[in-house]
Amino acid sequence: MIRKGFRGAWILTGVAVTLAIASCGSPSDPGTSGRQLVFQDEFDGPAGQSPDASRWGYDIGTDWGNGQLEYDTSRPKNVSLDGAGHLAITALKESYSGQAYTSARINTKGLFEQARGRFEARIKLPVGQGMWPAFWLLGSNIDTATWPACGEVDVMENRGQAPAVVHGSLHGPGYSGGGAFAAPYQLSSGTFDGDFHVFAVEWTVESITWYVDGTAYQAIAPADLKGRRWVFDHPFFVILDLAVGGNYVGPPDGTTAFPQTMLVDWVRVYQAAS
Repeated sequence: MIRKGFRGAWILTGVAVTLAIASCGSPSDPGTSGRQLVFQDEFDGPAGQSPDASRWGYDIGTDWGNGQLEYDTSRPKNVSLDGAGHLAITALKESYSGQAYTSARINTKGLFEQARGRFEARIKLPVGQGMWPAFWLLGSNIDTATWPACGEVDVMENRGQAPAVVHGSLHGPGYSGGGAFAAPYQLSSGTFDGDFHVFAVEWTVESITWYVDGTAYQAIAPADLKGRRWVFDHPFFVILDLAVGGNYVGPPDGTTAFPQTMLVDWVRVYQAAS
């Protein structure tokens, strides 16, 4: 059963869209000038403090329909401030509630939801076989419309065994799971576990565009769905999580060191330009 959304862009069906960006020149990043900041968390506070409860709730449990191997908790050892202005989501190798690993998955459901605009976060990723960090958006009507009719926007997800590549993807009715529209972005040098990077989407009536550090690498418009339904016309909420194992990445192996941490410097959401 799919519970609270699904992640995994297994087939890069959005490559043609990405090539169109490359051949026509990347659209300039509109940035945040003149926008209204409507949600932010800078994660300031003492080490060990839990995320602000007025902004974030928790998904407690395991699997979530993706074959994940961790049990997600609300414990500070899995999700808390690091005292240096970051949120640390930490995956541990430990026996807990029948699972061999623990981690965390937090969301703004019922606390902050928005249709369209700019959603961005500055994140330093973990590394290693079986690590699956993600920053994503899920339709706020998930409980009534169910997935994938509610829609899903993966702003960033990464296979820990490929530390220089992230993916952005779009899931909806008729283009979900392995059939999602998706594209990769690869660093020209370095890896995503070596430093912080800014991951963003610009979501308008006309399209959704993905950026890494201000560089656009994929844009999808309703016409690109070729008759399939565009469901990105209602509020979505934000999710941050670090999964262990699952269909998208496979299980950890002997090369995977624990603990692994996804460090989030900030999350910011702006209203769409008028």
